[in-house]
Amino acid sequence: MKPEQFSVAHCVRLSPVSAVLPETSSFLFHLLLLTELLVRSSSLPLRSSSHCGFFGSMIHQVESLMNLSRKIHQLRTEDLEHFEDAKFSLDSLPDLYHTAGHLKSLKVNESFTQMYGYTQSFKLHIDWLKVAKENVSLPFQTEEGASSHLLQLSNLIEKCFHPQNNEAVPSTAPNLPVVSNAFDALVYSVEISDRLKVFCVWSKRVLRHLFYISLCKTLIIRESHI
Repeated sequence: MKPEQFSVAHCVRLSPVSAVLPETSSFLFHLLLLTELLVRSSSLPLRSSSHCGFFGSMIHQVESLMNLSRKIHQLRTEDLEHFEDAKFSLDSLPDLYHTAGHLKSLKVNESFTQMYGYTQSFKLHIDWLKVAKENVSLPFQTEEGASSHLLQLSNLIEKCFHPQNNEAVPSTAPNLPVVSNAFDALVYSVEISDRLKVFCVWSKRVLRHLFYISLCKTLIIRESHI
């Protein structure tokens, strides 16, 4: 007669101690292992998981901004040569600096605060450019779209992190010049377009980096197996 295979159900049903003892240590080992796995999975940073849902939306806004940044001045490459020698510029525009080493040293809190400040600053300049173009009878629909995406990006950052109002966030509007003709408006359009492209590249790299260091990839893989 073949002996019955041992199972957890037999532990509950069989009363003789001899029926339980042979597998008790193995059963307890697997139970402890399962408990440890559950504890570790539940101890993942909750704040990181809350960030993950926003990263995709932020990247979408940044990509939309990148597409619009190429259309702000609506000039062909050969036409841009006429604006290379322009002597005036907007010193109030964010001057972004980023290297591979800089990205590796990024911290979530500081990065979101910095990105929030840049977003607010670019929105101020885009809104100013929209009014300037309207006053000299130039198309301004692109600026309206860019302003909308900057506002949505700013709102996402606020919901995700609630950045504090510090030096990274402009407290007052910059002293922007008066635009009196279409040529000046186009010069400023070219400069804002170039800076906005740099901002979009920087933001996308930062968001992708924060995506990984916030354990979002781990969480997505784990949730896909549930």
